[in-house]
Amino acid sequence: MVFESGHLYHIYNQGNNRQKIFFSRENYFYFLNKIKKYILPHADILAWCLMTNHFHLMIYVHTVEIEVSRESGNADIGSTIIGSTTIGSTTLSRATYNEFTTIKKQNLNKSIAIILTSYTRAINLQEKRTGSLFKPHTKAECLTKFQGITPTFFGSQINVRIPEKEYPQACFNYIHQNPVKAKLVERPEDWEFSSFPDYCGKRNGKLIKRERAEEYIVDIRDISRTT
Repeated sequence: MVFESGHLYHIYNQGNNRQKIFFSRENYFYFLNKIKKYILPHADILAWCLMTNHFHLMIYVHTVEIEVSRESGNADIGSTIIGSTTIGSTTLSRATYNEFTTIKKQNLNKSIAIILTSYTRAINLQEKRTGSLFKPHTKAECLTKFQGITPTFFGSQINVRIPEKEYPQACFNYIHQNPVKAKLVERPEDWEFSSFPDYCGKRNGKLIKRERAEEYIVDIRDISRTT
């Protein structure tokens, strides 16, 4: 996946062999917490939907690469050192802290991989299973930079007249219509695990960036158009 700052992307993946990826209500929340932790440092989320065997994210990338700190494992923190940084019950001097941690660059691809890998480990433990949970390759379609390429949603192309204006709206609508098309609910606002309840005023979720959505979506409450 290639990401560039200042562009919209539709990110999606599904269970390997279309298997289930969410087995309980708590699984959905666990996955959402990982999205919050690993996606928000890179991007604003305009729309999202978690289905039984797949997920969709529509994001605006503002930072492709972020700095993360990781323990180096080289510092001895067995005894307390007077200083300015606390790790657990141990206070470290700034010099010792710098030895203990390393600052590394982490791109959006890596952050997405961490979400899927760590979630897979948790589900494998929960379900007493092994192996891959998701398909090998997560897809990321750019909605604002086409170069002659038509974005596809799980293999279905969308037909629009003015791509730079209509692709974001079409993708926004498509994501929120998923539970209705799957006959899980009659109305998109009735599906708990999507961002549409936030847009229609049924819920006040904090994951979406409404102001960013309003820059690209003509009508954030009208999802009657299908792709």
